[in-house]
Amino acid sequence: MNLLHGVGDFFSLDIGTNSMRIVQLSGDSQHGWTLQRFAYVPIDKKLTQDSSDLGKKRLGEAILGAVNQAGIRTKNVALGLPAGKTFTSVVETETLPEKELRKTFKYEMDKYVPMALSDAKADYVILGLSPNDPAKTEVLISSVAKDYAEATMEMIEKTGLNIIAMEPEPLAAARSLNIPGAIDATLIVDFGENSTDLVICYKDQPRLVRSVPGGFDVLIRAVASSLNVREDQARQFILKFGLDETQVEGQVFKVLNTHLDNFASELTKSVRFFQTKYLGGKVGGIVLSGYGGMIPLFTEFIEAKTNVPTMKGNPWQLVRTTAEQQQALMSVASEFAVAIGLSERSND
Repeated sequence: MNLLHGVGDFFSLDIGTNSMRIVQLSGDSQHGWTLQRFAYVPIDKKLTQDSSDLGKKRLGEAILGAVNQAGIRTKNVALGLPAGKTFTSVVETETLPEKELRKTFKYEMDKYVPMALSDAKADYVILGLSPNDPAKTEVLISSVAKDYAEATMEMIEKTGLNIIAMEPEPLAAARSLNIPGAIDATLIVDFGENSTDLVICYKDQPRLVRSVPGGFDVLIRAVASSLNVREDQARQFILKFGLDETQVEGQVFKVLNTHLDNFASELTKSVRFFQTKYLGGKVGGIVLSGYGGMIPLFTEFIEAKTNVPTMKGNPWQLVRTTAEQQQALMSVASEFAVAIGLSERSND
C-alpha cells in the first residue's frame, strides 16, 4: 500500500472531528479539475473517537451513507490520515541518478522514521535537488504506525470499499491550497478542531511540515470559561464576532487575542526556520484554511502579528463547479481542503 501515490479511478475521504467530506473529481493537474460528486456529512465527534468494534461499525455505516449520498460508484478510496498519527519530514541525501537513488534510499529510510520499519508503513517522494545545494537531493518521507494503518484499513474495507492510498492530511491540504507558480514560499495554515497543521511550500513543493497542538476547541473552551457560557454558545460567538473589538464589549476579542498571540508566534518561528534553512528563500504569503478562514478578522490579525501578507485559502481554486454545486457548498466550502487535495493526487 502506498502512502503517497494513488492510481486509477477513486474518490477521496476526509474524516474530521465533527464531519466527513467526500470528493470525486475528473480531469488532471495540467488541464484543471471538474467536480463530479461530493458529500458533506456532520457526525458526532464521539463516533470518531470510539475505538470499540461497535463504534467502528457505526463509523463504517456513516461512511457508506455518505458515499451513497454522493452517488459515487467506484469502490476505490484515497484516505486522509490525521497529522497526529503520522510522521512527515523533508530530508536531504546525496544526489545520485534517480534509479540509483531510489534503490539506495529504500535502505536508508530507517534512519529517518522514528520507529522500527517493521512497525511502520512508510513511503517517500523525491522532491528534486535542494534549493541550497545541488549536491544534495531533497526527499519527502512519511510514515504511520502499522497497527493504526491496518486497523483503519480493516474498518474501511469491511464496508466493501478498497483503500488505494493513504496520505497525511497536511500534504493533501497543501496540494489544494498552495498558490501555483508562486515565486516566494507560502505558509499554509490549516486551523482545525483539535490541532493546526503547517506546511511551507517552496517552488511548488512542501519543504516544511509540522503540527501545532491546539485548535478551535481551545478557543471554544477559553471563551466558554471566560464568558461563563455553554461551549455551543462560545462556538457561535467566535464564528460571529471573532476578533472584532467592537462586539460584546470586546470580551471575545480579549480572550482570543491572548490565546492567538502565542499561535502567531509559532507561525513566525516556522517562517524564521524556513528562511534560515533556505538562504535567499522568502515566505511571501500565509494562506489560512479551516477555521482560520472562518473566524472574522483572523486574517487581519495574523498579518499584523507576523508582518507577512495573509489571505483566506481557496481549495477550489483549480476545480470547476456548477452554480448548483456552489450553492450547495456555500456554507462549508472552506472545509474541503483535505478532501480536494486527496482528489487532486497525481497517478504518476
